[in-house]
Amino acid sequence: MPGTSYMPGPSPRTVRTSAGAVKPVPADWVLLPPGDAGLTRRVKAAGDHYVVQEKVGRRIFSRGVWAPAATVDRIRKELDAERATDAYAKKQESAAKRREKVQEEYVEDFQGAVLEFLRFHQTHAPLSRRLARLVAAHATPVGSGTVARTKRIPIERRAEAAVIAWMRHQTTAYDSMKIARVKGQRREVRRMLAARSRSVLEAYRQGHAIPESCPLKQAITSE
Repeated sequence: MPGTSYMPGPSPRTVRTSAGAVKPVPADWVLLPPGDAGLTRRVKAAGDHYVVQEKVGRRIFSRGVWAPAATVDRIRKELDAERATDAYAKKQESAAKRREKVQEEYVEDFQGAVLEFLRFHQTHAPLSRRLARLVAAHATPVGSGTVARTKRIPIERRAEAAVIAWMRHQTTAYDSMKIARVKGQRREVRRMLAARSRSVLEAYRQGHAIPESCPLKQAITSE
C-alpha cells in the first residue's frame, strides 16, 4: 500500500510489519536502494510501494523502497532523459547556489549563537571568536548529523550543545575512556564532563587568568 513503512524481513524478499508479521514482496517488484532522492520520490508517488526502514540505536535508516520493476524502470528512464537536458543542468546549478547561500547564512548565524553562549570576558575575546569558528566548522556541515543540523530545538540550545560536545572530544579523555556497558553509564559520564566543561567556560567568562596548560586553551590554539 502507498505510504506503508516496513522493517527488513528475515529473508531477502520479505518485509516485516510494525506488528511483527512477515510479508512477502510481490514477485515482479524490485528493491530501489536509497541514494537517489529524486527517483525514490517519483517511484513512491507513482503508486503501490513498500518503504523499508530499520532502527539502529536511536536512528532510523532507509533500506530502500520495494516497487513494481516496470514502474522503477519507466521512471528511471524518464528521469535520465530529463537530467540530460540543459534546462535540468541550469535548474540544478541554480538550486546548488541557493543551498550554498542558505548554508553560508546558517553558519554565520550559528557562529553568532555560539559566541552568545560563550560570553567570554573581553580579555579572552580573541579565543572566543576562534572557538566559535572551530565549533561552527565542526558542527554545521550538511549531513554531519550533529545537533547543529537539527531544527527540533532553538539555535541557542544547538549552539550550547555543540560547544559542550566539541569540548568533550577536544579537551577531555572521553574518546579513549573505557566506559562500562551499563545502561545510563555513558550518559552519566557525559553529564560529568559537561559540568566540568561549563566550569572551565565560566573561568573565561569571569576574565580569570588562564594558564597555558588549560586543555581548552591548548585545543583552541593548536587548531
